[in-house]
Amino acid sequence: MKLGLLTAPFPATPLDAVADWTAENGFTTIEIACWPASSGDTRRYAGTSHIDVDGLSDAEAGEIVDRMTRKGLEVSGLGYYPNPLDPDAEHSRMVIDHLKKVIVAAGKMQVPVVNTFIGADRALTQDENWEKARHVWPEIIAAAEDSGVKIAIENCPMIFSSDEWPAGNNLAYNPTIWRRMFDEFGETIGLNFDPSHLVWLMIDIERAILEFGERFYHFQAKDVMIDYEGLYENGSLSSGIGWQIPRLPGLGHVDWGVVFSALYRVGYDGPIIIEHEDRGFEATDELVKRGFLLARDVLAPYVH
Repeated sequence: MKLGLLTAPFPATPLDAVADWTAENGFTTIEIACWPASSGDTRRYAGTSHIDVDGLSDAEAGEIVDRMTRKGLEVSGLGYYPNPLDPDAEHSRMVIDHLKKVIVAAGKMQVPVVNTFIGADRALTQDENWEKARHVWPEIIAAAEDSGVKIAIENCPMIFSSDEWPAGNNLAYNPTIWRRMFDEFGETIGLNFDPSHLVWLMIDIERAILEFGERFYHFQAKDVMIDYEGLYENGSLSSGIGWQIPRLPGLGHVDWGVVFSALYRVGYDGPIIIEHEDRGFEATDELVKRGFLLARDVLAPYVH
């Protein structure tokens, strides 16, 4: 395993500066955020463009990888987490086109994985969203196959605010949909597995790792803290709004010993990428860095 971080919390810092700090502080891999350079999503933790993939040449792609390698870093994946199933057809087309550019860039860089969301229309049921995904996703799968790249889907339902209620903006958050994805789309699709989402969804993390671990193409390390006062006030039907709080690893309710025990049992030997969405460590770059270091110290004993 190799421990690294997702660059998204450094939107105003150039990639090389982020990579220098990452390597200097004991990390060995990096997931690079690749939102559109001029019109990225504006939601929190989205919109960072550390590589402009629009028209990226073979030479530019190779040069980026060479720079990371000289710093002692392996690029674990390129990250772009939009909503390809957005009900706005124009927006959906825009993000699909950009996602395909990220896939092409990954192929040119010989980066094995692009990390993203399946997406969802929050007004539709899961079954209705699945039927929509079956029509939208084949062209994305074909682009990945042409570029020799795998796609890893993060398992977050994307229900964090009232405008994502009631069904969320990402379909693939439970075992039922994961099985459908793998059966329908084949080996090109796997999971970018984040155990924190399973805590508040009340899905058994260990069982999920043991069943689906062979389809983990990437792993994001994030934690979540259950605010029991918020849960009392809002109830579980609020789907986490007001009672589940993203935290850095070690500051929430994920049992990292159980997680890594299961990962080793299924033979997972890929990247462990810290995803930083902790409001307590985001006001400045220095706080962001402090959060990453805290998470590093929690996870490093498990990563060999």
